[in-house]
Amino acid sequence: MHHYLLKNITIVNEGKTFQSDVLLKNGRIDKINESIQSNSAIEIDGTGKFLLPGAIDDQVHFREPGLTHKATIYTEAKAAVAGGVTSFMEMPNTIPNALTIDLLEEKYSIAAQHALANYSFFMGTSNVNPDQALRVNEFKDRICGIKIFMGSSTGNMLVDNFLTLDKLFRESEVLIATHCEDEKIIKANYENIKKTKQNLEPSDHPIIRNEDACFESSFTAIQFAKKHNSRLHILHISTAKELQLFSNMMPRKEKRITSEVCVHHLHFTADDYAKLGYLIKCNPAIKAPNNKAGLWEALLDGRLDLIATDHAPHTLEEKEPPYEHAHSGLPLVQHSMSLMLYYWKQGKISIETIADKMSHAVADCFEIKERGYIREGYWADLVIVDPNRLHKVSKENILYKCGWSPLEGFQFPTTITHTFVNGNLVFNNSDTQYGNFKWDESNKGQRLLFTR
Repeated sequence: MHHYLLKNITIVNEGKTFQSDVLLKNGRIDKINESIQSNSAIEIDGTGKFLLPGAIDDQVHFREPGLTHKATIYTEAKAAVAGGVTSFMEMPNTIPNALTIDLLEEKYSIAAQHALANYSFFMGTSNVNPDQALRVNEFKDRICGIKIFMGSSTGNMLVDNFLTLDKLFRESEVLIATHCEDEKIIKANYENIKKTKQNLEPSDHPIIRNEDACFESSFTAIQFAKKHNSRLHILHISTAKELQLFSNMMPRKEKRITSEVCVHHLHFTADDYAKLGYLIKCNPAIKAPNNKAGLWEALLDGRLDLIATDHAPHTLEEKEPPYEHAHSGLPLVQHSMSLMLYYWKQGKISIETIADKMSHAVADCFEIKERGYIREGYWADLVIVDPNRLHKVSKENILYKCGWSPLEGFQFPTTITHTFVNGNLVFNNSDTQYGNFKWDESNKGQRLLFTR
């Protein structure tokens, strides 16, 4: 394994920005000091560049096994690394659904062979498998959590039986992550709109999957969590209405109920359906602009704890009309950090807050061992950013297997030039021509461990 010495680089970590040298040795951050000398390390000049902790994305769909025409763990983890995401947590709605420990471990085996980023996989649940799902209590240091779809999902994963929910919230010793949308409200909204409109349009999606559907489901999850003092994490908050359910009155590490916002809900609004149509159809839906404004406010004041993607690739054919056919979800993991850095350049968010919400907070909320911070002794999951080098998203430089992005044509004001995973320089984009990526795939990512 190579050792690396990053010279004169601007470190962004734990609310501070400062210049230093950083020595990476044996996969870890060996030293952070102002003038480190090393004869054995490969030197990288960090002058004028920023060093951030690698992003940890707690919500992705990499589609393997069973849906590999859309994506694979290899292709999407590679796209993640190019985007500065060094660790991911993947969802159980693959085929077969990951509803047993054996099926879950099969996904870990695939990742061990193919994922260039570090990885963890959620255990899935259904109305009838709470006992199997709760087996994760035996593996709490090696599995990120249990995922509950409280709104519709692929296969048999909708959990709407209150006895099952009560058992899961009562007995789980690991974090419970929920997708909160109320199925009854969604179905009623759909039936109502179909009475007056035969052919639905993309802009009908946030009317069908509306604010009330999200709020009622999130409220229900919180009631269960408060009843049993469960560790609840509500995924992809998309409405201003839900924000009253969350607090910033205690330190993040003490919270039993945390929440996440995804980059597409911070970037797009319902006004964008006119241009992008079903490309931005996703669940929960992208909604009216007042929601985006509320999400930004809550992210910055600490009611929303972290930023993720809900990366959910589909083929372009699967995104075509009619409404009922167009699949929900969009690919984002290669561009999430760049998108947040765009908002930094716009003056909307500080670079320290980006490191906090995309790395520190995820490590805190999931109790990830020795990752998410730039600290001596921690694993060297690191990203170097050139703050003044532009790059444009195009078909030629998109790494998703599905080959498209809702951000195509968007020009970012910054560029990720290097991504280290466990001290390995996996992604090198130091060439001035964006897209001339160099890869070192000789080392795969590691399974995330937790300090529960």
